[in-house]
Amino acid sequence: MLEQCEISGDHPVDRATDLASEYRIVEIFYSVQGEGAHAGIPHVFIRFGKCNLQCEWCDTDFEQFDMMSSVEILGEVMKYPSKRIIFTGGEPMLNDLWPLHRLLKSRGYTLACESNGTIEIPEGLLDWICISPKDQMYPGVKIRQTTGDELKCVYVGQDLKLYDELVGGFTHLFLQPCYLDTESVEWNGRNFTMTEEVVKNNPPWRLSLQTHKWMGID
Repeated sequence: MLEQCEISGDHPVDRATDLASEYRIVEIFYSVQGEGAHAGIPHVFIRFGKCNLQCEWCDTDFEQFDMMSSVEILGEVMKYPSKRIIFTGGEPMLNDLWPLHRLLKSRGYTLACESNGTIEIPEGLLDWICISPKDQMYPGVKIRQTTGDELKCVYVGQDLKLYDELVGGFTHLFLQPCYLDTESVEWNGRNFTMTEEVVKNNPPWRLSLQTHKWMGID
């Protein structure tokens, strides 16, 4: 592992306060993106703890996390060859990400996030914004981030009119079958078939599959 002095060194833009900033981290891992517009592209995933929603299909125990400083996070991230980062969770936007932004952007990283959209994202913080709203589970929760690169909705039978006010703010529209590894192959298969039919009848929505789960990887 890189020593802290090797990570921070005499880098001209590092601030001591940025290097010392602490975050709730569930895990940091290297994998290919399994879904959405960047499927198949290697990324470093930084998964944050805590979330302001609790969706039944969530595959993360976001209450189990360790506190890590930015310099420790850099030490993990810099082990991997990819310069693409995804902030995910939990809900990453519960955090002040500007310290990580400054440290990572100065080292040439591209920053993306997947957020539930209930917290507005500061302008210029990220290079790619994926919003995955949970209106189908939380109809009373306001979506505050109404623009971005990718709108990715988990489909559980909801009316797509839910997203009428959002679709104009995003370049890519994805509908993703709800997949539960606790359910049977038949149960998940019905969800895949239902979502495919909805996509075929509602262009320009595109089908997004969680290919990493089919491959048995993170």
